[in-house]
Amino acid sequence: MSGQVPPRDGEGDRAKRGGGGPRFTRRPQTYTARKLRKEMTLPEGMLWKRLRGKQLGLKFRSQHPIGPYVVDFYCATARLVVEVDGMAHDNAERAERDRVRDGYLIEHGYEVLRLPAADVLKDVDCALAAIVARAESPLHRAGGTVPLPASGEALG
Repeated sequence: MSGQVPPRDGEGDRAKRGGGGPRFTRRPQTYTARKLRKEMTLPEGMLWKRLRGKQLGLKFRSQHPIGPYVVDFYCATARLVVEVDGMAHDNAERAERDRVRDGYLIEHGYEVLRLPAADVLKDVDCALAAIVARAESPLHRAGGTVPLPASGEALG
């Protein structure tokens, strides 16, 4: 054996592909997202099973970091954030934190759809239909622009 040392963090093939890097420079939200992906609640898992892999014609990400937050599901093409709210979201303190979080996301151009966990458990197909309808609707995009008429067309 030539006495080669295995690659350290940030070296080797992953570094060539853009991954790796020193641990201290990575975002803590990335670690939180990875942990949350492994610990999904039952309603989140039920939705993810049906959202993953473009099964609905849209690409979703699970436990995706956006700014200082990690959202349950995210569709980049629609800039749609889907949050599954369990009973913990019913208390006043958590509801206030959700309002602040939603404000941040909306301010940065994301649409937020909150689904009660109980509704997902009752009828996952109905929850999926609501997600797809919101993602495919051009009217939900608050930051979207209205197309202007072509040159020479009347505005009125």
